[in-house]
Amino acid sequence: MVMQFGINMLVPILACTLFGAWLGEKLQISWLAIPFFVIGALAGMRNVFIFARRIYQPKAHSDKDGNIIEEKEKVSSDVKKTQ
Repeated sequence: MVMQFGINMLVPILACTLFGAWLGEKLQISWLAIPFFVIGALAGMRNVFIFARRIYQPKAHSDKDGNIIEEKEKVSSDVKKTQ
């Protein structure tokens, strides 16, 4: 899961930076990679936020009578310790 967070953060940064460098080279604006790096960092933070929210968001279930029961989704690190 830690690797997924890293991938969610690094891919947009790398893609936007490379695109900004390529576009800057085509347009002969050498500093164009910097704003694209910032855009990639913001996109990466958004991805991590959405991924983390999806992990810890309560999951709704319904019982046999149709009542909605909210249960927090369990993460693999929250394994019960046996004694």
